[in-house]
Amino acid sequence: MEDILTRAKRVSQDAEVFMVASEETSVRFEANRLKHIQSKQSNYLALRIIRQAKIGYALTTDLGDGANLVNMAVETAQFGMPAKFEFPVVPAYPDIKVFDAGADVALEQMIKLGEELIATVRGYTPDIVCEAEVSKAEITVDIINSRGGKANYRESTFNLGIEGTLIRGTDMLFVGENQSSCHPLTEPGSIAEVVLQQLELARNQAAVSSKSLPIIFTPQGVASALISPLMAAFNGKTVLQGTSPVGSRLGQPVFDEKLYLWDDPTRDYRPNSRPCDDEGVASQCTPLIEEGVIANFLYDLQTAGLAGVRSTGNGGRSGRGFPAISPSAFIIGTGDTTFDEMLGDIKEGLVIEHLMGAGQGNILNGDFSGNVLLGYKVENGKIAGRVKDTMVSGNVYQALKQIAVIGSKARWVGSSVKTPHLYLPGLSVASKT
Repeated sequence: MEDILTRAKRVSQDAEVFMVASEETSVRFEANRLKHIQSKQSNYLALRIIRQAKIGYALTTDLGDGANLVNMAVETAQFGMPAKFEFPVVPAYPDIKVFDAGADVALEQMIKLGEELIATVRGYTPDIVCEAEVSKAEITVDIINSRGGKANYRESTFNLGIEGTLIRGTDMLFVGENQSSCHPLTEPGSIAEVVLQQLELARNQAAVSSKSLPIIFTPQGVASALISPLMAAFNGKTVLQGTSPVGSRLGQPVFDEKLYLWDDPTRDYRPNSRPCDDEGVASQCTPLIEEGVIANFLYDLQTAGLAGVRSTGNGGRSGRGFPAISPSAFIIGTGDTTFDEMLGDIKEGLVIEHLMGAGQGNILNGDFSGNVLLGYKVENGKIAGRVKDTMVSGNVYQALKQIAVIGSKARWVGSSVKTPHLYLPGLSVASKT
């Protein structure tokens, strides 16, 4: 990396070298049986330069071919966009723990975890067909730039999840749960417990009316229906382009005053945490919504420079591509109401576990509409059964402007969302029944 940086400095005003080395192992089960085991290693180098005030970028998997990498970056700089930033100089990064050597679980144990998870679910419902995955990864990130900036960290991740399909005649029921951490997840019981509860609540079926009804979104329901429009709205690029519905409302109340939202990569042992982003900018917790008021937007270096603000440390390199704005972990603040108290307040309504296709609407406008893949009818404060052939639609900005209550407990959904239950007083429900 040092050699490449030295070469790049000779032909540019500024330069940055970014290197990732990763090793991943995944164990996949299909139709209740072990399907395949896959291990892969990946290494790549990316060089970004500023030459004649324009950005050049090149990438290679040949770590010994630095000269060619520099030449490619110089060639792309001829056609690159004008650079509106300087590479960061960070003397010290926050101490965020993202590596656990214990996450390097033996392959035999990974297979056993998947088998135990499937056996537990099938022990409750023998005719369910399950898919499961157990995976681990270790990632090392190195960044250096010509201004003296230097960052290095090592991260471990472990994922354990299961999906089940229960077919009875023309009826299909889908259940599932997934957890991820930088720690090893060697106790599948908590995941199985969630799936067994879903199966129990779905044991009976219930009809629901086509009208506006109160809705309780579980954490998984919040993630499936409400998060994507918010991630788009708080992206600094959409704000800069004038396409974000909240882009011109910084400091103004837009949502219910009970709503708090942060982008936070500083939580220890979470897969989306890190001491710095992929541009070497120190990680920080960025408040996006405070008491319903728009507090900040998310920026990488280039977009921040164009907007005349400071980067929030949200520069990511998805799929080895050019750095772009990337949320880390969206966290919604908790309230003081339990799930049972929410249920007790509803005479007729729905609990939504998963809304399928909600992200296919006009995301920038905040519209969502989807089929209830897994949801339950609430009657007189109790869950009466699972609903079928039902759609729920609404607009994120209208729905979150009037929140009845927010749950007192939050949980992680995957690695990028942590949220409590949200109880919304009324959304449009359409049902064939």
